[in-house]
Formats: sequence, C-alpha cells, structure tokens
Amino acid sequence: MAAAERVLSIGQCGFDSSAIRRMFQDQFGADVDDADSEDEARSLLASRTYALVLVNRQLDADGSSGIDLIADLLADSPDTPMMLVSNFAEAHAEAQSRGARPGFGKRDLNAAATAALLRPYFRE
Repeated sequence: MAAAERVLSIGQCGFDSSAIRRMFQDQFGADVDDADSEDEARSLLASRTYALVLVNRQLDADGSSGIDLIADLLADSPDTPMMLVSNFAEAHAEAQSRGARPGFGKRDLNAAATAALLRPYFRE
C-alpha cells in the first residue's frame, strides 16, 4: 500500500488544525503535519514532500503574516503548491499575486466547492 499523501498546515489554532486534519483525512486519506512557525515549517519542508501546504492568513502563534510567509517559502520551494486559508477575498488576491494557488476560507472547509478545489492535489 502506498504511503498517504501529506499536507503541511502552518499557523492554525488548535481548533482549526483539528478540523483541517479531519477533513483531509476523510476526504483524501491525507496525513496532516502542523507547524506553528516559519522555522518549524522550513524544517518540515526540508525533510518531507508535501502534496500541498496551507498557510493561515495570520499565524496563530505569533500573529505574523501568512501571505509574507507564503512568498518566502515559495522563493525556496517554487514547485510546492501553497495556498492561503482565509475568509477574506482580498487576502486571497494578495496571496495569489505573490505565488499562492487559489485557497479557501475556514468557514468553507467542508463545502463541496472546497473539496473540488483541493482534489487536483491528491491522487484519486
């Protein structure tokens, strides 16, 4: 049996992290690793391959910008798909202008449209 695909989720609070983990496991059979900081995220990215990286708009641990983090991480890992998790359309537009893939909002986590958006990142 092939290893499960992995998602790296950066900067989510505990509640959102649990909800994201459940959704990816249920919908795609994917495992989710969590990172609270840029350093932790970089360490995980250096040690594993991820099907997708999710970054919170504002990192829960220190309040830093997830959009800036996406741009910084993409400079080192341009082939790794990254997307913003935010309920704000303007934040998504800014993240995409800096290299992120179209993302989704937390309130839409379990919506059919979100599953359709995410499906291309995972093997059927």
